Amino acid sequence: MTHFRVTEAAALLGVSDDTVRRWIDADRLPAVRDGAGRWSVQGRDLADFARDLASPPQVHGAVTTSASNRLPGLVTRVERAGLMAEVEIQAGPFRVVSLMTAATADALGLEPGVLAVASVTPHDVVVETTSR
Repeated sequence: MTHFRVTEAAALLGVSDDTVRRWIDADRLPAVRDGAGRWSVQGRDLADFARDLASPPQVHGAVTTSASNRLPGLVTRVERAGLMAEVEIQAGPFRVVSLMTAATADALGLEPGVLAVASVTPHDVVVETTSR
């Protein structure tokens, strides 16, 4: 069974260690003490908590879509090279990079500082794990 220490759980949730400790103290996040007296969160409990913590992105003026993996963020860079453009979006702690035609980037008005939503489809996602 996978367990995560407070620091690891905080990094995965994108919050501070203190926030995770407050959630544990408030009984919002189930945790147990390990042999050294440190808090430890079971992987399944952390996954359930993360799913419950997440809310559908609310972006003013966004269109309705079938994509369920939507990451609202701020365009931080648009690099045009000939017919193509590379667009970088900072979506919370995540950096999302998209390649598109320069004409599409222009039509969408993409430039640093613009609010945008990156949609990730199942056939375009790479999943990796690390051995623990």
